[in-house]
Amino acid sequence: MTPVELSRTVLRAVRRAVDEGELSVSVPERAVVTPPGPGGCGDYATNIALQLARPAGQPPMRVAEILVPHLANAAGVGDVVVTGPGFLNITLTPTASPTATLVAEIRALGPCYGHGDALAGRVVALRVPYDVRAEVVADAVVRIVATQGGRGEVSHGEVGRGEVSHGEVGLGEVSHGEVGLGEVSHGEPVSLRPVPAPEDPAPLGPDAAQWALLHPAAHDRPRITADHLVQRESNPLFRVRYAHARTRAVGRGAGRLGFAAEPGDVPGAPGTLVTALADYPRILTAAATHRAPDRLARHLVTLADAALPFLPTVLPRGEEKPSAAHRARLALAEATGTVLAGGLSLLGIDAPDHL
Repeated sequence: MTPVELSRTVLRAVRRAVDEGELSVSVPERAVVTPPGPGGCGDYATNIALQLARPAGQPPMRVAEILVPHLANAAGVGDVVVTGPGFLNITLTPTASPTATLVAEIRALGPCYGHGDALAGRVVALRVPYDVRAEVVADAVVRIVATQGGRGEVSHGEVGRGEVSHGEVGLGEVSHGEVGLGEVSHGEPVSLRPVPAPEDPAPLGPDAAQWALLHPAAHDRPRITADHLVQRESNPLFRVRYAHARTRAVGRGAGRLGFAAEPGDVPGAPGTLVTALADYPRILTAAATHRAPDRLARHLVTLADAALPFLPTVLPRGEEKPSAAHRARLALAEATGTVLAGGLSLLGIDAPDHL
């Protein structure tokens, strides 16, 4: 419940007291709710009883006592305590926001987040030519297929005319049973033939070479250039790995400040970030069933681009003390790091903690 929603809840409690004849006042247009002051308790406090005491012709404590049962029975309110001259201190009922639920799931599953059974019991047989890009794509496909309960088997041979190429498979291109799109079950191997690299990617080093071959769609010719090595925002691989390293950095910073992550509501959390995290299982399933690791690579870029503007807001600034909001932001950041690291691992790329 937000402060605005709680303010409306307080006004509804006043209105019920008026309707039942317990108070004779005009219901105000606004009820101020703030964090409890010295001597207060709970999540929020309001001075509405002090505000209504004079027009009601009753002491503030009596007005507060009248409002307590009406407020305590409201949805989302766990407890109400009167302190001082008549302040109402309100404790909200713990509720799990969709963001908190998602973050908790990622924390519980760790690197297995997004894994499923879409290909359970299936053997995805791949036939690839003797080509470095085809080999790299096939290896990544085998890892991704395993996340969906399937088993990839790779064989080598020439791809003839009329056979499936560039990693795309249509309906009916499987055998031995009623099987859906991409769900190969002990049938003839499906040919996987991405457009070859124009030159040897080995000089880029293992991580950049993997990315150069996997990030483009199978029908696109990969670029084997030093752009994959530059440490700046123009390089998608750098952005993904940098976002992961930043999630680890804020975790170390929180440790130095003495607070830990705790899933919760994250006010102001970018919707694009939460959406990208929630969409990761679907992307992983699609990458497996279509044998398209490029889908996973591009989604990691989307996730990183959504995370980078958010990460500077995680830690307290200046004299600010760590709060529940900071703990929730940290949990969201750590969940993001978990997904980025898991996705990079499936692509055969290292996710360093420092960059």
